[in-house]
Amino acid sequence: MIPYEFIYSFTSTILHIDKSIRWIGITNNEGLIINEKYRKEVSPLLTEEENEEYASNAISRQRTRVKFEQKIGKLIYAFGKYEKLNRATIPINSNYFLLLSMDSQDVNFDQIIMNKILPLIKENKEQFISI
Repeated sequence: MIPYEFIYSFTSTILHIDKSIRWIGITNNEGLIINEKYRKEVSPLLTEEENEEYASNAISRQRTRVKFEQKIGKLIYAFGKYEKLNRATIPINSNYFLLLSMDSQDVNFDQIIMNKILPLIKENKEQFISI
């Protein structure tokens, strides 16, 4: 298992990497949330049970994308824009995923993900190797 201290620290670091990030969750390849954290002043839009269902569904969708990787390449991230928030699913490796939501008015999501979040994932990827 991944040390909880690392997951807690990593989650907090990502959450504070940009002020537009509302929520972050780390899931395993079964869609179970290992750790999650909200920005302090954010009122959750979903219940804990709804977040768990969202995580499970996001990982399920990810599994369907894998069958096309040979033709279109590996997924860097998947993004959904909603009226009240933006969501992203970012593979860390084949066993772990980073899920996050951002403020709906943020238009720099690609820059935040590509220039801030992905380098941090790359830097810490070896910590996500399951034993």
